[in-house]
Amino acid sequence: MRFYPLFFRAAFSWMDAERAHRIGFGAIRAVHACGLGRALGRYTAPAPSLRTEALGLTFPSPFGLAAGFDKEGRGIEALAELGFGHIEVGTITGQAQPGNPRPRLFRLIEDRAVVNRMGFNNDGAGAVAPRIASARAALEARYGAGRPVIGVNIGKTKAVELEDAVDDYRVSARELAPVADYLVVNVSSPNTPGLRLLQSVETLRPLLAAVREESEAAAGRRVPLLVKIAPDLSDADVDDVARLALDMGLDGIIATNTTISRDDLVSPAEAVEAAGAGGLSGAPLKHRSLEVLRRLKAVVGDRLALVAVGGVETADDVRARLEAGATLVQGYTAFLYEGPFWAAAVNRGLARTPAVAPAPRP
Repeated sequence: MRFYPLFFRAAFSWMDAERAHRIGFGAIRAVHACGLGRALGRYTAPAPSLRTEALGLTFPSPFGLAAGFDKEGRGIEALAELGFGHIEVGTITGQAQPGNPRPRLFRLIEDRAVVNRMGFNNDGAGAVAPRIASARAALEARYGAGRPVIGVNIGKTKAVELEDAVDDYRVSARELAPVADYLVVNVSSPNTPGLRLLQSVETLRPLLAAVREESEAAAGRRVPLLVKIAPDLSDADVDDVARLALDMGLDGIIATNTTISRDDLVSPAEAVEAAGAGGLSGAPLKHRSLEVLRRLKAVVGDRLALVAVGGVETADDVRARLEAGATLVQGYTAFLYEGPFWAAAVNRGLARTPAVAPAPRP
């Protein structure tokens, strides 16, 4: 298992990060395409004891893959074979867009972190939806009711003005809700100008209402709806979003997205400066993401699902999030450093020592 970090340093650490991601993801998909993934799945499948009920769905494990790895739904089946309890696809926008100029993905290896300013590069909701539908049908045929869950994360098209954002999100909801197990409204990426302004409750309320209306009309069913927030929100704003989610009857909150902060990094200052602007993910988010989770839990209690993400690397990290009140946990950045058997290792660790449910509030 510990072979991969050595392999990463030798094979990928010197390479452009986006190119390394493309090669690594391509290899995962190739293993699936040639049929080896089916045999691999017997080794990586989560233990039955990890089965988790959330959002009205059954998850094979509480641990899943966060949005950002598979932006366009090209590798859902292959990723399912690695042991993730759910795969969140995206972020997907109403219109196709190339994203920001390259280079736009950078590693801070000493911090086990990544800086990205990808800018929601994707083929657009209309092109991605059929891929998700195909993957969902294949997973249902193979795993039945115990299949990994597919989440879909949607964001604003960069070319669309903020005043037109609601209609843009409606386009994505209309195309993607019918094929999604759950839908996430992303208003917290720092890489689309003005996007984070949509996190204020005044603008977030009509946006979420529109997405819910559009998604249920398109899917003909209630599609669990979550909102993803930034770690850079003030504590008061976190509380406001939590109360809004309760008031609107949302199904959950994902905490947290990447941060624009560069505090307390151990990487050389010149490396941090060279990476430039963008969202920082990975180990440095561990403290703040857990802090936000606890704050949300204090407001919402057990009335909606909390999905914890940010600085999650080990089974102990996942367990800490579950014990702090998370219903589900996601990771992404550590996948780049730990390799394809990361989810399986996390699941084995969770199965050995289950999390203890948080004590009820007085």
